[in-house]
Amino acid sequence: MRDYYEILGVPRGSDEAALKSAFRKLAMEHHPDRNGGSEEASTRFKEINEAYSVLSDPKKRAAYDQFGHAGVNGGQGGGAGFTDINDIFSEVFGSAFGDMFGGGQRRSGPARGQDLRYDLEITLEQAYAGSEVEITAATAMSCEACEGSGAKPGTSPVTCQTCGGAGRVRAAQGFFAIERTCPRCGGEGRTISDPCTTCRGHGQIRRNRTLQVRIPAGVDDGARIRLAGEGDSGARGGPRGDLYIFVSVRPHDLFEREGLDLHCTVPVPMTTAVLGGEIDAPCLSGGAGAGDEDDNRLTVKVPEGAQTGRTVRIRGRGMPSLRSRERGDLVVELFVETPTRLDARQKALMQEFAEISSEQQHPESSGFLNRARKFWEDVTGG
Repeated sequence: MRDYYEILGVPRGSDEAALKSAFRKLAMEHHPDRNGGSEEASTRFKEINEAYSVLSDPKKRAAYDQFGHAGVNGGQGGGAGFTDINDIFSEVFGSAFGDMFGGGQRRSGPARGQDLRYDLEITLEQAYAGSEVEITAATAMSCEACEGSGAKPGTSPVTCQTCGGAGRVRAAQGFFAIERTCPRCGGEGRTISDPCTTCRGHGQIRRNRTLQVRIPAGVDDGARIRLAGEGDSGARGGPRGDLYIFVSVRPHDLFEREGLDLHCTVPVPMTTAVLGGEIDAPCLSGGAGAGDEDDNRLTVKVPEGAQTGRTVRIRGRGMPSLRSRERGDLVVELFVETPTRLDARQKALMQEFAEISSEQQHPESSGFLNRARKFWEDVTGG
């Protein structure tokens, strides 16, 4: 008989976590259900189960370490008593894995319906102010003709003779047992001899439903909205699943969102940038706290000598927060525009300005030229 540590592929001093990790990997790999019922996989799986059932028990492991197989099964081999594989899977993987491989009891009552996903694209304006959107989603609904039973009106489903209504069948293999979904009723516990002609025995039909979805102010791209009980109907009268709305915000022509802040680049005439003044900037309006303005325009003060890239922050005119009364800011980035198509007089004035200008009027250019001269000198060695 093979050594239990060798079967699990772990050294003798391995702790509980290492044993569980090794068992998890090997059990998933060699489980008969994942290998088409292979006899070889079933034998290997039985060895893995046996090894873990001994080594995971401190008393049995101590006896095995001292006396070998004789210490745990009296020299008979292959048995530390009957062990239900579901108990081991529940211990190592949790109840979800125990159920997956046949553990646990069949849930009482009809199964819950499937959750559904709906992708919804909205505008930045809708995300800013909040809105109500009408959507049409195809969902499974209980068949009205058979009232969801799947049986032809006037008839009823009957208890499955294979599983006796349990929905699962249990088979003993050596010292452990495996439960599987009943192949005849598919886990329903009932069979239909005369199916409903409307739903063809499914108990459900698929129809479009129109729903109103409330978009909260401040929702961001990638947000998820849950509509409880608006998913598929459950089979045989089971509760409905949920509908999840995945929100995407359409890119805007003027604004970019960064957290709660909105960024907007606004061109500034060169003369305004030089002398200072005011410009109009776009903004969003319509949400709570947007102020008294009834349009989408703000007056922005441009400081004297403003350069391209200079930003002006308008407090509280960004996006609202979903979870508080906080609001972001509107960040206006200035872009100084060079005039084009000058007439003769304008060109003459610009030429005159260039002739009387000094480094004081162009501090950035002066600083850059000084750094550039040093670079050229270092390169040429001059």
